[in-house]
Amino acid sequence: MSGELPPGDLVVRLAARGDGVTADGRFVPLTAPGDLVAADGSVTPGPHHRVPPCRHFPECGGCQLQQLDDAAFGAYLQDRIAAALGSQGIAAPDIRPVHISPPNSRRRASLRAERRGRQVLLGFNAEASHRIVDMRECHILRPELFALVPPLRALLADLLPQRGQGGVRMTLTDQGVDLLLEKVDADDLRAAEALGAFAQSHGLARLALDDGYGPQTRWEPDPVTVTLGGVAVPLPHGAFLQATQEGEGALVAAVREAIGAAAVIADLFAGLGTFALSLPGRVLAVEGARGAALALKAAANRVQRPVFVDHRDLFRRPLTSEEAGRFEAIVLDPPRAGAKEQVPLLAASAVPRIAYVSCNPATFARDARALIDGGFKLEWVQPVGQFRWSTHVELAASFAR
Repeated sequence: MSGELPPGDLVVRLAARGDGVTADGRFVPLTAPGDLVAADGSVTPGPHHRVPPCRHFPECGGCQLQQLDDAAFGAYLQDRIAAALGSQGIAAPDIRPVHISPPNSRRRASLRAERRGRQVLLGFNAEASHRIVDMRECHILRPELFALVPPLRALLADLLPQRGQGGVRMTLTDQGVDLLLEKVDADDLRAAEALGAFAQSHGLARLALDDGYGPQTRWEPDPVTVTLGGVAVPLPHGAFLQATQEGEGALVAAVREAIGAAAVIADLFAGLGTFALSLPGRVLAVEGARGAALALKAAANRVQRPVFVDHRDLFRRPLTSEEAGRFEAIVLDPPRAGAKEQVPLLAASAVPRIAYVSCNPATFARDARALIDGGFKLEWVQPVGQFRWSTHVELAASFAR
């Protein structure tokens, strides 16, 4: 059959937003490399095309690539990284096989809710839309999180105003699910009792409300923690946590490999200590969010780990080249915007090794260019697919002088 079709009908790669691209440059959504596209637009699935497991695909914005098998998904993530590096004139280094988190492993999620009479829509937004896809199944969330979706509909039917919209943030912690409800009014006794009964009957670790003035805890029988590097760390509201435990483990392993035998390390944008608490030797953990910095400091002190915490905004006051040069290795895990203010100072420092963790290939490539121009070599990149079936890319990379 393939011999009867022109070469342009073969999908040869995926574009950045997940559309298949044929050999003659056409963009065809919901295809996989190896699919054949007929003149009328019909698609003959190829060897990397799979049947999407979820009834909500492709409407739901939680996943964009359920039509891919793992081989094609991994190749897509690798290509995204190589393309970003190429845009900065950087030849692709050793881009390793992708670590892909398994289905039903996502331990945090942000859902949207809307009340229509006694009906409550609850789920992710539709792709590129504010319309809510009412979630009846999910193949990415941990079962503990998805189990709360049906009872939450009943709770929000009483708490949301008519035609009102709100948000639901769920995180799986050491004690159970940490639940934050946004734009929910629960000032009267009936609503307060309903919240307490819901939290107790579903074994929540914590229940909080945010009416626009910040989270207010309504239920927390025991202090909520997440275990990082074998240490239970207090979890402030809104603190960052890697999306899956499997992805976190892959990133930690890559960072440890990248820093080698370094015994004096700085962990920049340290957060709650995902890396700082898993590193050998003495660690300076620098974090700009006050709640996260205090939580990490308390946890490290409690177990007497040699982790010293500096509450410092690295965008406004980055480490100087002299400060950075005192360390044998630096771990860098900035937000999506990258570390534009910090990287030039690292490039001009004497630090011999850098482990860079990123969730944005474009800003990673920009920062990599600055490090390479400063005398570093990009040794390898480890892609990590925590957001399975998504166009979201994460990675860890090793730089050495």
